[in-house]
Amino acid sequence: MPFQQLGLAAPIIQAVKDAGYTEPTPIQTAAIPVVLHRQDLMGIAQTGTGKTAAFVLPILSLIAAAPVQHRGIRALIMVPTRELVVQIEENIRIYARHLPLRVATIFGGVSERPQIRALQHGADLVVATPGRLLDVIRGREASLRSLEFLVLDEADRMLDMGFVPAIRQIVRLLPRQRQTLLFSATLSREVEKLIREFMHNPKLIEIGRRANPAETVTQYLYEVSHHAKPALLSHLLQGDSLHTVLVFSRTKHGADRITRRLESMKIPVATLHSNRSQNQRLRALQDFKDGRVRVLVATDIAARGIDVDGISHVVNYDFPRHPEDYVHRIGRTGRAHAVGEAISFLAPDDFSHLRTLERFLGRGILRRRVEGFTEPHNTAAPHKHTGPRDLSAPAPYRPRRDTMPWRLRRSYQNKNRFPRHA
Repeated sequence: MPFQQLGLAAPIIQAVKDAGYTEPTPIQTAAIPVVLHRQDLMGIAQTGTGKTAAFVLPILSLIAAAPVQHRGIRALIMVPTRELVVQIEENIRIYARHLPLRVATIFGGVSERPQIRALQHGADLVVATPGRLLDVIRGREASLRSLEFLVLDEADRMLDMGFVPAIRQIVRLLPRQRQTLLFSATLSREVEKLIREFMHNPKLIEIGRRANPAETVTQYLYEVSHHAKPALLSHLLQGDSLHTVLVFSRTKHGADRITRRLESMKIPVATLHSNRSQNQRLRALQDFKDGRVRVLVATDIAARGIDVDGISHVVNYDFPRHPEDYVHRIGRTGRAHAVGEAISFLAPDDFSHLRTLERFLGRGILRRRVEGFTEPHNTAAPHKHTGPRDLSAPAPYRPRRDTMPWRLRRSYQNKNRFPRHA
């Protein structure tokens, strides 16, 4: 079905044509007519299937069909990360290139003043993270009274990250007569019940299984000890088969350690985590998109905002603790029906998480051996107390601790220092 048959406005169809899109994806085909009919919607589909266009295109079409004279926020899109804000804002500008609309972005890590100024000048669409939006909107609640559309993108991640109180505060400021849309790649039953309090008789559209990663991604894992992970990653990156690689670390400090090691090997690498400034994060993502760096090392906090075409490999350097994180990580490759590979390093203490993941996916993950790689010996110094203590040896000297409570001891000392005279 071409885009012309979905009921979109002519300027939107022209912008989609200019962007090079010919046919909508399954989630777009199912979701766009529902949104155009002003019905609340919960859309669940794999990453890389075009969920952003599934809600941006019909919202732009409805806004274009009913222009208003006053300047006020008509659509609010809330996402969990700054990178996702920038990504959606870029897509909106592409799809709205033939419309006289103003788009504003609100996220942390940068100054509030330009964001406040954008709201004061009037914005039709706002893409924001919940925390910074609350900070910016205080005292300007009137700007939300004309809102018509509320979108929660990657809603499960926002709720997992603790944004529930902020989202509830924002929803209380919005008019009751609005259209609420929710899109995500995964959605647990518990989160689904929580989300329904924001929506009115939502229609559920589910493309594929909720636990189903992209079918074009080949998944396998290597069993390796913790101390051998750096050597294994270095060995895999020696050839040219891994040319555009996204490496996921569990912690920010771990990501920095991986980056330092790859830099010592003269491998072009960039880092993306919450300790980096906003300009550093945007520069790292842009360098990765433009091919100036071969490897991007990131944490899970940034996994939802990385939309880069042509990622050949995703490496789970630290095995994810939650199955949903695994699905989102490997969804960064194999996007838009492209082919990709997901490699996971499995340490001895990760087997329980692997069993949980395989139950979640409903199938096992292939184990492989690395050709030409020999795991190095652990050169870390052994712990001092490797056996039972020799009871015949004299006990080490320890100074005797005064058993008198410190308050009484201080009172006793002061009393002797300043004796009372008759």
